[in-house]
Amino acid sequence: MIVIGERINGMFNDVKNAIKTQDKEIIQKLALKQIEAGANVLDVNVGPASAKPEITMPWLIEAIQEVTETQLALDSPKLDVIKAGMEVVKTPPIINSTQADAQKMQTYFDLVNETGASIIALTVDKQGVPQDVDRRMELASNIVMSAMETGITFDRLFIDPIILPVNVAQPQAGFLLKTLAQFQYLSDPPPHFVIGLSNVSQGTIEKKLINRIFLVMAMAMGLDSAIMDPFDQELMDAMITAEMLMNKQIYSDSFLTAYRSI
Repeated sequence: MIVIGERINGMFNDVKNAIKTQDKEIIQKLALKQIEAGANVLDVNVGPASAKPEITMPWLIEAIQEVTETQLALDSPKLDVIKAGMEVVKTPPIINSTQADAQKMQTYFDLVNETGASIIALTVDKQGVPQDVDRRMELASNIVMSAMETGITFDRLFIDPIILPVNVAQPQAGFLLKTLAQFQYLSDPPPHFVIGLSNVSQGTIEKKLINRIFLVMAMAMGLDSAIMDPFDQELMDAMITAEMLMNKQIYSDSFLTAYRSI
């Protein structure tokens, strides 16, 4: 399971304040603590914390790179912000993200080929987020075909089927699980499948419980990566246990400790 740590995001008050005061130590501590907690990749998202994200993104990246070489996911809906980050990032990152619109995909896929980066592609287009399994599959197929035509290998392609908050779109959780099961037949081998896990529990009271249960259910359907909170130990324990039960990790009485020592 690829754990993409979500905490370096301008939506969080500590990150917002660090950006405002240019306190890179806060950002660096968040980076190192997420890695220690089990993050394989660090998401970097300016969010609403800066009026000039094209300047703030490189600052965040450079601050993180002073203390770790861990792969980063550059997270912004604005291409100029992504490109600004690409100017300073040292290790080929994951670009988060493009939509399944032909023109946008071509622009982002060209950037991926130029830089050796990976890419998250969302199953959403000008018509919005799909409301059923069939439409998600259609968009995912378009993403896969476009990637093949552009020469992007599937180990650098992440497809995000988009999970909506359960408190406003409850049927969508079930649709997404069915979609993930069908995604396995998109190609052989398949690309990566990723979700922004916290979206499913947004606005709910039992956020941690909902995240934990949905992650395990999605993993059973083929999910292999998630943007999530590595500081939630019960969530991480659930993920590790799911991998063990799916025979992706060897059981021992200390399997949780063994996983974390890898």
